[in-house]
Amino acid sequence: MELVQNFPFMSIILSLFSGPLCSILNGKWAKRVNTTVIILVGAMSAAVLVFVLDTGEPFIYQMGHFPAPWGNEIRVGVLEAFMAGFFCVIMLLCMMGGAREREQHIEESKQNLYYVMVNLLLCSLLALIYTNDLFTAYVFVEINTISACGLIMIRQTGRTIEAATRYMIMSLLGSGLLLLGICHLYAVTGHLLMSNIAQQVQVLSATYQYHTTLMVALGLMSVGLAIKSALYPFHAWLPDAYGYSTLSSSAILSSLVSKGYIFLLLKIFYRVMGFQVVTESRVVNVLFVFGILGMMMGSVNAIRTEDLKRMISYSSVAQIGYIYMGLGLATEAGSVASIYHVLSHAATKSLLFVAAAGLTDASRGNHFKDITGAGYRNKLAGVAFTVGSLSMVGMPGFSGFISKLFFAQAAVGHGVKMLPTFIALAISTVLNAIYFMKTVIRIYTPVPKSEGRAISIQEQPSKSTALLLFVLLNLILGLNSEPVIRLIQSGLKMFD
Repeated sequence: MELVQNFPFMSIILSLFSGPLCSILNGKWAKRVNTTVIILVGAMSAAVLVFVLDTGEPFIYQMGHFPAPWGNEIRVGVLEAFMAGFFCVIMLLCMMGGAREREQHIEESKQNLYYVMVNLLLCSLLALIYTNDLFTAYVFVEINTISACGLIMIRQTGRTIEAATRYMIMSLLGSGLLLLGICHLYAVTGHLLMSNIAQQVQVLSATYQYHTTLMVALGLMSVGLAIKSALYPFHAWLPDAYGYSTLSSSAILSSLVSKGYIFLLLKIFYRVMGFQVVTESRVVNVLFVFGILGMMMGSVNAIRTEDLKRMISYSSVAQIGYIYMGLGLATEAGSVASIYHVLSHAATKSLLFVAAAGLTDASRGNHFKDITGAGYRNKLAGVAFTVGSLSMVGMPGFSGFISKLFFAQAAVGHGVKMLPTFIALAISTVLNAIYFMKTVIRIYTPVPKSEGRAISIQEQPSKSTALLLFVLLNLILGLNSEPVIRLIQSGLKMFD
């Protein structure tokens, strides 16, 4: 076995044990440990990606070198390695962009606990990406939930405690449904390893045995993960959780946490149930309908709100709808478009949250009337917010345009779903333009200088660096989409 094949397991263990280590350190040293871990895990993920691209096939890592059912497995392909590395990049930039707010919003004695939660969150995301065992996935889903809840409530205000409580209730409901689905699958297949379940499901499907049980299991797992990833109408917890958390928490929650659950659902569709079984079950039709509803209602709520962070939060509901609409098309092209939109949304929504914080730093609050003219007072934040807004609307040259283009291409020739997809994309684009362009116009509406204070790039170097790198990442995804799409297609083929 090559040394690089140990890196996925080492990444999970490194991030797992760095959590307890941060608990005994002060805030500054915990921050250094957290930054080092994210960089090391990102570097190892890049090395794994190069290795898998070179070999052209996935590999299995048996923990303890014991085969199933006694041992546990990690399965690594192109898509898994790429997503792990990409998640590390986004998490590092989110932590950089929110450094100032963490010092302001979190008590000094509790700052090390924040990094405990971030390290455990990274560990759980890596496990969801790499694991080949369904029950292990469920365990790390719970770790992910607890860590995310800690990130919300560590600010210790009435709003964040309420938001964390609502998030925990909804997430536990989703976790319970996921566990029930796994139990149903185990009852009829006798396995927890994804590859073994897939073999047994194919046999049962071919002979039409336990058909109802399999469909119930698929439905329970799909609804459970839809709740946890805030698919409409299960999104009630999202606006408060994103809107009132400290900046780095909002950025990480919106760009990474929900995407981990979506990636797990994708693995269940392809590597556990088999996409043909999923398509025949008609579960994808339900996801398609709710995805389109989410695209509309998320945007409508964003238009109605008068708070900048809550507007960006409601926009996430709409963007999650795009992803589920693509999965609901039940084609490889739809899945590719959805995965690309996961990347696009992660890069763009983090950019918007960090840029919005820069705009409110130069203003008196988050309300729209407070940020009037903020683009002049904080020029970099204004430009970055404009870039993110144009990407969300679908301006050519940015990653959001590529996402919508691939969704449209995936729907061509689909029959019943083609027209609803086109209509939904058109209406959603108009709605996106209404609230994002309205905000861009407002931040560039001149006001007297007494309305706020000017902020230079040098005054907030960490946030400015994060904004510049987020803008660069968005442009890279938008202008060099073909290599990314080929990589996603190669990764999906390795799922089989």
